[in-house]
Amino acid sequence: MNQFQYYRAENETAAVERVSREKRAKFLAGGTNLIDLMKETVENHQVLVDVSRLNLNQIKKTTGGVSIGATAKNSETANHPLIKENYPLLAQAILSAASAQIRNMATNGGNLNQRTRCYYFYDPAMRCNKRAPGTGCDALEGINNQHAVLGWSEKCVATNPSDMCVALAALDATVTVRAANNQTRSIPFTDFHRLPGENPERDNTLQPGELITAIELPKSNFAKNSYYLKIRDRASYAFALVSVAAALEVKGDTIRQARIALGGVAHKPWRAFEAEKLLTGAKAGEAIFKQAAEAALRDAKPLARNEYKIELAKRAIVRAVQKAFEGGIA
Repeated sequence: MNQFQYYRAENETAAVERVSREKRAKFLAGGTNLIDLMKETVENHQVLVDVSRLNLNQIKKTTGGVSIGATAKNSETANHPLIKENYPLLAQAILSAASAQIRNMATNGGNLNQRTRCYYFYDPAMRCNKRAPGTGCDALEGINNQHAVLGWSEKCVATNPSDMCVALAALDATVTVRAANNQTRSIPFTDFHRLPGENPERDNTLQPGELITAIELPKSNFAKNSYYLKIRDRASYAFALVSVAAALEVKGDTIRQARIALGGVAHKPWRAFEAEKLLTGAKAGEAIFKQAAEAALRDAKPLARNEYKIELAKRAIVRAVQKAFEGGIA
């Protein structure tokens, strides 16, 4: 790992100003992904600005729902009474990720910013447009069994690795960020992460120097009928081959509202808007669940080794929606 300067920020303003003026500076909180990237020489930053001690770790009720601080730990978030009671889908997703030790260190803001686990991205000997723009993508013709089937481009077929973000996408979360000019802005979660397009090196829509300060969750009626399903190669410490966050508002046997987001299939958490439309107002049952699953994967384009993901995702949607309708019974 190359040498770097370490700077402990005293406040948000100082942190944002330092990262904004230093060309190769990066915010540091839990460091569970960033330090690995630097050790593997995938990323090389000259300045790390520690924001872990800023007062951004509160989880609190707001007039519009619940606010989750960016530096709150993943484990604190998943086990917080406000989250367990009002957003069990988010708690399930977080607790399915990584290991307890990592969840105890990893922060919410860091989770949003974590980078792909594509083998080619992590290997500097391989061509990777995300790591080194313009060099090519060896995953296109390589070992791509864990790569994207939705929204990919010829530049990049990597997937977003987060479980937490899949649940946040389904819950219509908003990301609050602060810029160097002391202004703040709110980003709808579905707009926070990017598809690869021509610039796969950009994972999200943050501008240089912007600091995530909080994640805002709106009030909803999904708490009683939500379910997070993660399918992976092994039971722990593995990233999703396919995951589904399903959230329903149910009255009797009718679905009044539906939210579905997929993980492991695209460069960003994938909202299945067409599937949601089919489910909204429909009578619950296997037939409509299968129709929704077909709609969600209608535009899927498999690579040479990951066609299995399409059928796997369809079946996962049916199962997750059924479980959510039944009340999220494990």
